[in-house]
Amino acid sequence: MAAGCIGIVVAAGRGHRLGGEIPKQYRPLGGRPLLRHCLDALCAHPKVDAVRVVLHPDDWALYEAAAEGLDLLPPVAGGATRQESVRRGLESLSGIEPARVLIHDAARPFLEPAIIDRILAALDDRPGAIAALPVVDTLKRGADGASAGTVERCNLWRAQTPQGFHYGEIMAAHQSAPAEGLTDDAAVAEAAGLAVALVMGAEENFKVTTEEDLARAERLLTTRGHAGEWETRTGLGFDVHRFGPGDHVWLCGVRIDHDRGLIGHSDADVGLHALTDAILGAVGAGDIGHHFPPSDPQWRDAASDRFLAHAVALAAARGARVASLDVTLICERPRIGPHRARMVARIAEITGIAEDRVSVKATTTEGLGFTGRGEGIAAQAAASVRLPLRDGGAGP
Repeated sequence: MAAGCIGIVVAAGRGHRLGGEIPKQYRPLGGRPLLRHCLDALCAHPKVDAVRVVLHPDDWALYEAAAEGLDLLPPVAGGATRQESVRRGLESLSGIEPARVLIHDAARPFLEPAIIDRILAALDDRPGAIAALPVVDTLKRGADGASAGTVERCNLWRAQTPQGFHYGEIMAAHQSAPAEGLTDDAAVAEAAGLAVALVMGAEENFKVTTEEDLARAERLLTTRGHAGEWETRTGLGFDVHRFGPGDHVWLCGVRIDHDRGLIGHSDADVGLHALTDAILGAVGAGDIGHHFPPSDPQWRDAASDRFLAHAVALAAARGARVASLDVTLICERPRIGPHRARMVARIAEITGIAEDRVSVKATTTEGLGFTGRGEGIAAQAAASVRLPLRDGGAGP
């Protein structure tokens, strides 16, 4: 495969500062994962021949949902640091040897074509070029919580991505770079003596790091008109597991001590299973058994939060935003009331939505049926999701 330019999207981080059960690059923005916005921008650019994602080994299912429908190079696993992840991404292109590479952070969703154009144009004269913005604020050096002096801001720039390079030179620079301590690829290039051009970035090309950043991104989408019109869909889920030997049960992501356990291929969390099916149903994506077949040994004793997180990411990849979740647990025992608040918090954490959009209820069948006889636990759930209308139709 001959390629003039390949985009590498670095998506192997954990995003701890943003929080949530799902790594930040898979958190929904305008109904789509952050990562999907970057991929769409790179794939749509006429001078980018192919795109490859460098991801965390635990995120394959999330990646597949986010990248659904895109013609991408197979992803590669990243390393413990961003620097190592980029190096692995570059090494994976050794059989292709593109003339140029663009390296972009998955947490920068607002990549405009003009920025790519400026970087590629600068690479006609330099081995490297990065998007950046000049510092306009007065800078202070701090010590013990007080200002200890003013830093001259002349010739200071805030680095962004993409960062573009001639492939052979940045590959050699990464292979000879110190093992750690370099925070971007321009630093790697500079350490190897490569000249790196500065081209104008954009204020909108910011990195989503905190919840405030994510809220800012949502507002920006709305003001730019990207959000469009929305429709609301509802999906229903139902699950049952019978009791067996054990000393605890998992319900809605919370471990509860009990004189028996629930039998299942995974951890038998009926609450999370019902919620997973409800979300999948709302976006027409089948059921939990289709995505996580009980015949597959890799899901034996698996934590059900993985199933729910996958459903959220899959929904986001199809343009859906989870608006609210409601689950009812049906059993005589254990008592749900003492654990309700923790269940709500855990579901909100897994799905990345606010706690006031999650409802956990419980009821009994007044001694009737298999739940009344204490033979098992059932759960029913409803999920409301919002999807963007496309071409005036009724969603994807």
